Amino acid sequence: MSTDTPGIDPLEALRAPRDPACDVFLTGPVFLDIIFTGLDSAPVRGTESWARGMGSSPGGVANMATALARLGLRTALAAAFGDDHYGEYCWDALEQGEGIDLSMSHTVPGWHSPVTVSMAYEGERTMVSHGHEAPAPAPVAGTSTGTAGTTGTTGTSTGATAPVFPQCPPRARAAVASLAPGRSEPWVATAARDGALVFGDVGWDETGRWDLDALPDLAHCEAFLPNAEEAMRYTRTDCPRAAAHALAERVPLAVVTLGAEGAYAVDGRTGTAAAVPAIEVEALDPTGAGDVFVAGFVTGTLADWPLADRLAFAGLTAALSVQEFGGSLSAPGWAEIAAWWQLIRTCDRQDPAALERYAFLDDLLPTTARAWPLRRAVPTIGFRQ
Repeated sequence: MSTDTPGIDPLEALRAPRDPACDVFLTGPVFLDIIFTGLDSAPVRGTESWARGMGSSPGGVANMATALARLGLRTALAAAFGDDHYGEYCWDALEQGEGIDLSMSHTVPGWHSPVTVSMAYEGERTMVSHGHEAPAPAPVAGTSTGTAGTTGTTGTSTGATAPVFPQCPPRARAAVASLAPGRSEPWVATAARDGALVFGDVGWDETGRWDLDALPDLAHCEAFLPNAEEAMRYTRTDCPRAAAHALAERVPLAVVTLGAEGAYAVDGRTGTAAAVPAIEVEALDPTGAGDVFVAGFVTGTLADWPLADRLAFAGLTAALSVQEFGGSLSAPGWAEIAAWWQLIRTCDRQDPAALERYAFLDDLLPTTARAWPLRRAVPTIGFRQ
């Protein structure tokens, strides 16, 4: 993370003394991502390929946690970490490097960290992953606080037994839940009952049924954010916009990402719809772009921006992320956003209407910004384009 990112708090005007200390809570597996770059083509069977660059960073749910934290949201992550060097590195990178609250995370003795190797070429990626499901943390007698290098501790408590996640998610403004067919996570209902706005992400339905009723936690969601193909399959429609309207009958906010065509959203409470085109960029690596989009939309929603501004901001952050390599490495902060806004207004032949779409940034960003493009420090050796 760049050390001179302006300290912007997008929720500063809304904060009150009795508000939750946590803005966003999320949970899931953390991977060590190893990213090979500078490949001229996809690896060919039976040959050896040499990459001109390499990077490493926490991945998996850490992509979204990092994106949220870099946008100024107080982010808490509950995850398992191996007690190997990979786990120690990921813990330190998230807690010390990004300021993410890991007090509900725990270290598992003898469990090795999941690893993903990603190969980026021609704006695409190929990934190979390995890992085993982490055992659930065991209750610990007495008072305990989860830290790197401790065993099975989650949160802080006084008494005979420490509370064990996921029964006790922290009180938060929002939570991000990964929905999967046939699976219900008890913490999601608890978080929603305690006042958190739940944002539901979803992946490809390997069962092939594409049944919204098979996503029980969708009932607790404030927003549902599938991509166009997922949305159309779940709603049995042949148009992403029609799919968004159909989903808005099930959740208050339906947001459908359209790839190179931008995004479309429908507010089911008011009937308001918004469409924002994508920003044209040279994509180097799409890893984590979906997570960054969700983080941008969560930020705008918590800040109570108009729906179109939320979509525009989410699309902008995702576009900035694909211009860098890696998942969490590429998540933009306010410095990157400010630099882009400063540059884009000085470029020739800019469409005034397109610039007006992002005019809301003027009230958020500092008056001075570093030059664009920016290059982040990468926590590994041998990384170059």
